[in-house]
Amino acid sequence: MVRVRGWWWLLGLSLLAGCDEAPRVERGEDDCQAELVALRVEVVTAEGARVRGATVTATNLTSNVSITGVTDEFGVTTAINESLAPSPVRVVANAGSKVSSAQRVEWTCDTCNCVPEPGTLQLELNP
Repeated sequence: MVRVRGWWWLLGLSLLAGCDEAPRVERGEDDCQAELVALRVEVVTAEGARVRGATVTATNLTSNVSITGVTDEFGVTTAINESLAPSPVRVVANAGSKVSSAQRVEWTCDTCNCVPEPGTLQLELNP
């Protein structure tokens, strides 16, 4: 008889736990990317050589918020990301006294992420 009482006690406890009126969240699969989509920026000299250590700055033309990155040993940075979207962004690079022309990047957004257009940008430093 002790076994039966233990079973009823367990059943009663489980029913009570289901009646706590706490909100329930159904977690479906999330198709959105957890990481921010980045713009790949390559900085080169007038001769086409990749520039290591160049500073690349992207500025949102509406909010004036900026992100700055530094190019790696391949002359590339992916520091500029969709956190600046959805407004157009102005991107410029500099290394020492050399500066690139400014380029404009547009972001196309859906419900999950924003994608840069163009997806890759090459900035040439002026001599």
